[in-house]
Amino acid sequence: MIKEAIATGETVEAAKEAACRELGVESYEAEFEVLELPVKKTFGLFGGSPAKVRAFVKTSPAQVAADYLRDILEHMGVADVGFSISEEENGAVITITGDDIGFVIGHRGETLDALQYLSGLVSNHVENSYYRITLDIGNYREKRRDTLETLGKKMAAKAVRTGRNVSLEPMNPYERRIIHTAVQEVEGAKSWSEGEDTGRHVVIGPVEGERPQRRGYRDGNRYGNRDRYNRSGRGGYRQDRERRDYASRRDYGEGRSYQKAETTSNSAAVAPTAPRQEIKGALYGRIDVVKKNTEEAGE
Repeated sequence: MIKEAIATGETVEAAKEAACRELGVESYEAEFEVLELPVKKTFGLFGGSPAKVRAFVKTSPAQVAADYLRDILEHMGVADVGFSISEEENGAVITITGDDIGFVIGHRGETLDALQYLSGLVSNHVENSYYRITLDIGNYREKRRDTLETLGKKMAAKAVRTGRNVSLEPMNPYERRIIHTAVQEVEGAKSWSEGEDTGRHVVIGPVEGERPQRRGYRDGNRYGNRDRYNRSGRGGYRQDRERRDYASRRDYGEGRSYQKAETTSNSAAVAPTAPRQEIKGALYGRIDVVKKNTEEAGE
């Protein structure tokens, strides 16, 4: 991108200074083209013309992106920021420096990614060609890269061990490429992307595909449904407990009637009495309950 200005002056130097003021740059930052040389007036009264100079500045796509970011950050209330531009092949890395600018990163780099996307669009319009802009603050990109590489390897090892696919959270293309590269280093694991637009995410799984799981073993639960446990979350399987309760009622019978012990006038305890009955289905055969006399109970 070329910014230019044409100015006039009594001399060539005066015309150059006027053009630089219009561009907002110093004279050493611009290039000049003399369009017309000054012509002196005849007898100091007639004719003559001033000098005309064209000053121009070649601006790189990265510089245009940096100027755009400066305007945005000023509207966000961020002042006194610096930009360090590192040119690369078909792109550049712009590092933003300043005080109290950590909030520009946003949650998991979402704000920084949005600014990077917008500045990339601006830079691509400079020369109408693809130019990749990467923004960084406080070495955030490198730290994020290390985190994603660790996550990718860990999930890949888990997928190989369990034989199940693992889905990660939605990520931008740059972060998905980091995950794919990390998974390739784990033997027996593969990765691919699923979803559309902002919901596109990485899925990691074993190379052979998911292994068939044992029947009734789903979602990390041996019986496939946590609701079958008791309310306290302890103990055994609810149906097993119900079977034990049913067996107990069947074997020992229900509805036994007991008479509460009474106290005599001398505070002697009286043995409980119960009518003679036959308990059917007893575990150890038939048992007869014989009513005892109170006198025998007192002995």
